[in-house]
Amino acid sequence: MPRLDTLEMIEDTIRKGQYFESKTKLWKSLPRGVQYGTLGVALSYLERSNKIAQNRDGSIVWIFVEGKRARKSLEESTEL
Repeated sequence: MPRLDTLEMIEDTIRKGQYFESKTKLWKSLPRGVQYGTLGVALSYLERSNKIAQNRDGSIVWIFVEGKRARKSLEESTEL
């Protein structure tokens, strides 16, 4: 299980990068070493909490809406 500081580091890296082509590219861009299995557990948690999306092609995208203005815009938007 990842520690809180590890989870926050992974989350911050994805939030700043917004998009990674693969889990390996994300893993290599982390500021400090993390075991590959630990990264997988962290990504599963972030996906369950609706902060990221892992696409079929293996890419990882930050999808969490932050800020009051963004939340209001999302709530007022029309679903397609």
